[in-house]
Amino acid sequence: MRRIVLYLIVGMIIVAAGVGVFVWRSRLARPAESDVRSVVVERGVMVVAVVASGSVEPRERVDLAFESPGRVVDVPVEVGDRVEPGDVLARLDEEQLALQVRQAQAALDLATAQLAQLQADARPEEIAAGEADVQAAQAQVSAAAANFDQVDSGPDAAQIAAAEAQLASAELQRKVAQIKLDRIEGEGTEKEHAQYDLYAAEKAVAASQAELEELLSGPDADAVRAAQANVWATGAQRDAAEAQLDLLVAGATEEQIGDAEAQVAQAQAALDLAELSLEQAVLRAPFEGLVSMVSVTPGEMASTGPAITLLDVSQFHLTVSVDEMDVGRLWKGQVAQVTLDALPDAVVTGTVEHIAPVATLEGGVVYYDVRIGLASADVSVRADMTANATIIVEELADVLRIPTWIVRVDRDSGQTYVYRKAGSQVERVDVDLGVRYEGFAQVIDGLSEGDEVVWIEEESFGFGPR
Repeated sequence: MRRIVLYLIVGMIIVAAGVGVFVWRSRLARPAESDVRSVVVERGVMVVAVVASGSVEPRERVDLAFESPGRVVDVPVEVGDRVEPGDVLARLDEEQLALQVRQAQAALDLATAQLAQLQADARPEEIAAGEADVQAAQAQVSAAAANFDQVDSGPDAAQIAAAEAQLASAELQRKVAQIKLDRIEGEGTEKEHAQYDLYAAEKAVAASQAELEELLSGPDADAVRAAQANVWATGAQRDAAEAQLDLLVAGATEEQIGDAEAQVAQAQAALDLAELSLEQAVLRAPFEGLVSMVSVTPGEMASTGPAITLLDVSQFHLTVSVDEMDVGRLWKGQVAQVTLDALPDAVVTGTVEHIAPVATLEGGVVYYDVRIGLASADVSVRADMTANATIIVEELADVLRIPTWIVRVDRDSGQTYVYRKAGSQVERVDVDLGVRYEGFAQVIDGLSEGDEVVWIEEESFGFGPR
C-alpha cells in the first residue's frame, strides 16, 4: 500500500513538471501582448564620451589680507558688490604709518645732502678760510716759541735795571706817604686816607722787591716746562689746520664717498619700506570682480587672515578628475557639454583648456585633473555650482545599435543576451556589446540589421534562461 502511494506522489510530480514545461514553452512561443516590448536592430551614430563631475570655479579667486595688524577705519564694500581695479575695499588707520614715511624721507634727504657735499669740490672761500686758519695757528706757534726762548734764557740786564728802577720808585712813594702821614695831627678822615696810601706804597715796595729777586734768581723750571708745553700744543693745532686744508683741497676719499652712498641706500630702503607699509594699509581690488566675502568691520583690530575675498566672474571653468584609462583620449581644444545640477534644463558649452601633466591618487585610483573653460551662456552660472561634463572623444557612424533597456545579463556567466523574434517563436541570442551612450549600446556580434528583439518577463522553475 505504501509503495502504491509513493508511485502516485512521484507521478503527480512528473505531471506537474510536464505542465510547467509546457506552459513555459508556450509563453516563449506566444508571449502575452501585455508582456512584450520590441525594437528593431538598426544602424545609426554612436559616440564615445568621457563623463566627469566637478565644481564651477571663477576665472580667479583671491583672498586679500592686511600684511600687518591694525585698526580698521573703513570698509566701503559689501558682499555682492562689483568693483573695478584699484577700488578701495578696506582701510586701516594710516596716521602713524604716514608719520614714519615723513621721518624716512627726512633721513634720506639728510643722507643725500651729505653725499653731495662730499662729492662737490671745495669752494674758493672755504679754501681761503682754511689757509687763514693755518696762518693763525702758525702765528700762535711763533709766539709760543718766542715766549719759551725768553723764559728759558732768563732775564737780561735791561730787565734787571727796570726792576731795580721800579723798586726805587716804590720806595720813594713809600717815603712820601710816610711823611704825609706824620704831618697830620689828630684823628679824622684825612689821616685815614694817609694811612691807606702808606699801606698801598708798602705793598708796592714788597711786590717790586719780589720781582727783582725773582729776576736775579734765574729761569723758573716750571715756567720753562709750561712754555715748552705751549709750544707743542700750538704746533699740534697748526698741524691739524694744515691737514684740514689738505683734505679740503684734495676732496673726499673713495671710502668716504662709498660710506655716504651706503647711508643713502639704507635711507632709501627705509623710505621704501615705510611707503610699502602705508600702501599695504589699504586693500584695493586687483581686478574687476565680485566681492564674495567680507570678514572685517570698522573699529575692530584686523588680523593677518583673509579680510576680503574677490572673484573674477568674467569667465568660469570646471576642473574634473578623469581616470587614467580615459585621459589618453583627451586633448586640448575638445568640446564638452556641461550640465548644472542647479539648472537641470541648461546645457553650457565648454572647451578643454588644460590637462594636468601629473596624476593624483585618490582611493587607489589614478586621476588627472582636466580644466574645462565654459563659454558665455544665457543662464546664471555661479561659482561652486556642481557640474557634469561630457566630452565626446569619438563618433562611430553606421553601427548596429539597440536600446540598453532590452539587454539582459546572465547572472551566472555575466554574458549579455537578448530575446530575438524568429517567426512565431522567441529565442535567446547572446550578444557582444561595445560603446554605450545616451541609452543605446553598440552591437558588435550576435544580431543583424532588421532583427526584431523583444522584452518579455522571464519566469523560471529552476531551469532555462534567467
